[in-house]
Amino acid sequence: MMRPPRALPRAALLIPVLVTGCGTAAQPAAEAEVALRARASGIAPEHVYATGAAGFTLARQSVGVYGGDGFSAVYVSEETGARIRLTVDRGTMTAAGCPGRPVAGTSGGTTECVRDGDAWYRVTGGHREYAVPKDGHVVHVGGSAGVSRDVLRQAALGAHRPSAGELDALLPSAAPAPTAPLVRGDLPPVGDGAPRNEVGTSG
Repeated sequence: MMRPPRALPRAALLIPVLVTGCGTAAQPAAEAEVALRARASGIAPEHVYATGAAGFTLARQSVGVYGGDGFSAVYVSEETGARIRLTVDRGTMTAAGCPGRPVAGTSGGTTECVRDGDAWYRVTGGHREYAVPKDGHVVHVGGSAGVSRDVLRQAALGAHRPSAGELDALLPSAAPAPTAPLVRGDLPPVGDGAPRNEVGTSG
């Protein structure tokens, strides 16, 4: 369920993500690297996607597991506070099954489903989303009040496997940064390495 917009500390949490047009998308990140980072977070690698819309920025703190091993991320409009929520989970979406599946994040109610090209436009109560079936999973893109249907459609149909830069924003590497070796000032340069105890020789 999309919650009302609330203020977020921009400097630490909002990470600019490049929005690319058709034919100009960045090279996808290596699948082995996606798998390494996704599994470390409990996410199935095939569920990691990125999206974007003009004026929306990734909220880093929102990225995480959705359901069992799905994926979730929120993009925020810095101007209005409106939100686009991307979720990916297992399953499919068909004309027969769509009405029985509430919009991601809602707990029930009748769902209206309208086919829109390769996607479904879905409404449960006041909550709206586009759902795009993939191979074994579904990409859901929902929006808070203030996000138009056209913007939702753009973000849903533009959802894609992350580039290396997008992966760094979504799932930063957990590898520790290299550190310089510790240099002690109380060891003599020659001999058996016993510490020197003279005044002024401590490191």
